[in-house]
Amino acid sequence: MNSYKEKLSILSEMISLARADKEVELTEFDFLWGVAEQLGVHREDFESLFESPAPNIIPKTLLDRILQFHRLVLMMNVDRSQTFKEIDKLHNIGLRLGLPPSAIDQVLVLMHQYPDNIIPPETLIGIFKAHYN
Repeated sequence: MNSYKEKLSILSEMISLARADKEVELTEFDFLWGVAEQLGVHREDFESLFESPAPNIIPKTLLDRILQFHRLVLMMNVDRSQTFKEIDKLHNIGLRLGLPPSAIDQVLVLMHQYPDNIIPPETLIGIFKAHYN
């Protein structure tokens, strides 16, 4: 399991994406808090990330990096709209995570074929598996 510092890093990155369009909507905040609760992050620590982001830690395993990318895709779509800034930022985070650019692009195109742009986890994992074989 991820260390507490890694969990804070995951949330900081998600907050950064939520802020790409300048304002964190209530639906985005609620989604972020839900992820924080799942990760076992204390409310005070979560809220402090909005003022002082945690250092960026790249997840060690490929599966954890794909999971983080999936969280970010969900984060971007939780308010049911995507801006070019959000898509660009998500693409760049995917590259920083060491994910194949072609797989990132495929996810960003395919998500529009699903209700609310929520690409199923197994579909997302299948895309990345195909790019690693």
